[in-house]
Amino acid sequence: MSEGFASDLSIIIPGRNEEWHAQTVEDVISKCHVDTEVICILDGGWPPNRGIQDHPRVKIVKTTTAIGQRGATNLGAQMSRAKYIMKLDAHCKVDDGFDVKLIEAMQPDWTMIPQMYRLHAFDWTCNNCGWGQYQGSKPDKCPECGEDDFYKKLIWEPKWKVGPTISWRFDSSLHFQYWNDHGRRRDVRRQARRRGVVETMSCVGCVFMMERERFLALGGMDEGHGSWGQYGTELACKAWLSGGKMVTNTRTWIAHLFRTGNFSANGESTFPYPLSGQEQEAARTHSRDLWLNDKWPLATRPLSWLVDYFKPVPDWH
Repeated sequence: MSEGFASDLSIIIPGRNEEWHAQTVEDVISKCHVDTEVICILDGGWPPNRGIQDHPRVKIVKTTTAIGQRGATNLGAQMSRAKYIMKLDAHCKVDDGFDVKLIEAMQPDWTMIPQMYRLHAFDWTCNNCGWGQYQGSKPDKCPECGEDDFYKKLIWEPKWKVGPTISWRFDSSLHFQYWNDHGRRRDVRRQARRRGVVETMSCVGCVFMMERERFLALGGMDEGHGSWGQYGTELACKAWLSGGKMVTNTRTWIAHLFRTGNFSANGESTFPYPLSGQEQEAARTHSRDLWLNDKWPLATRPLSWLVDYFKPVPDWH
């Protein structure tokens, strides 16, 4: 345990009506190797399928009304008494010993991201004949037997053949983008081999780790953005413009379940939070005003410095 702290790492797992919340918590607890706790924020509702099992390392907090992903992350950080905090989406699988690998590589002014795989969580499987289909919208009927009775067969494995992602960016409108070309640069591959970490301009936002005191000193997550949207851009700008760094740890990983869309073919929402176009645009407007106009009061560097640091960046140079 880190001296003066109640634990080494607090993993904050916020979620609203998350189908895979319990599975994620159980996976995390089974893979921890140091004094790691889980702070589970149930944002306005209980998981729809099954409850999260009692465990001495797990704290469960249910809010009366939904406060949003940013608010839930801030609440978890305020509850933590660990040296490090890690936010993780409630639909993820983690590497065995991920906590040790992250802590051993961490520096005080870093925001760290594990390399990321796509998670194959389940297959739709016909109860009658066993035919299966990769996760996504529920099939209308089985193409083999014509029945419409399906269940979700748990797979819960990374899509290994696709390979991990280690680099992300945002464009000149501050829209999130994958940046696989950056991950293939010779100097970046050399960093990964020699140091096990590579610098990344931005991140997805489904996971990050940093010192708890640094997170709080940087203002936590800015709830002025709203509940959802621009999460990775906010994390990246705060990491870099405060004088620190955002890095990907290539010696460990998480696998993240990506949504298939706001609504499936049968009208069932695949997102736990309502996604309003107006709310998304409000988050983008707030983000652009804050970062493009260099209005963040804790910045020691302008946004132009970050863009030039990763030069050439598509859509910028």
